Parts: sequence; structure tokens; C-alpha cells
Amino acid sequence: KLPSLNEYINACRKNRYAGASMKTKIENDIAYYVSNLPRFDKPIKIQFHWIEGNKRRDLDNVAFGKKFILDTLVKAGKLKDDNRKCVTGFIDTFE
Repeated sequence: KLPSLNEYINACRKNRYAGASMKTKIENDIAYYVSNLPRFDKPIKIQFHWIEGNKRRDLDNVAFGKKFILDTLVKAGKLKDDNRKCVTGFIDTFE
């Protein structure tokens, strides 16, 4: 389960290193799952399918996880960048 925006903000407010530490840990976890993906050289539109065990978290807080996923894809060399030239859009679905 990826942290919500609220959880990330709270970690950043805790001290100057907590947010960075959280982001690094999450990106390392995600890197395992994206390691076998191909490199995307052409612009892409990404569909995210978010699965939550309950309806406690707001959808925008859940979808904040795409920040960690996109940053990991760039660091892993799967995307050149996560700007608008490389990622042209998103589709979010929730269950």
C-alpha cells in the first residue's frame, strides 16, 4: 500500500529527513516491480488501477501514489522523464 498524500505531508512535517526517507523506501520497493518493464521511448498514457481494502482514504490521496511510481520509472531508466512530453496523460480507476 502506497502512502497517501496526507501521510507523505505528515512525514515531511515531522522533520527534514522523514519525507525523503519515506520516498526513498517506497521507490526502492516499487523498483522491484518495474525492473522487468521495457523502456518507453515514445510518449505514453498510463492507466493506474488502484485497489484499496476499504473506502477510508479519499481517491485523490490514493492516486498520489503515482508520484512515487513515475519517479521510480524515471530513476530505473524506463522513462526518459515524467514531463508532459513523455507522459501525455493518466487514467485512474479504483476498486
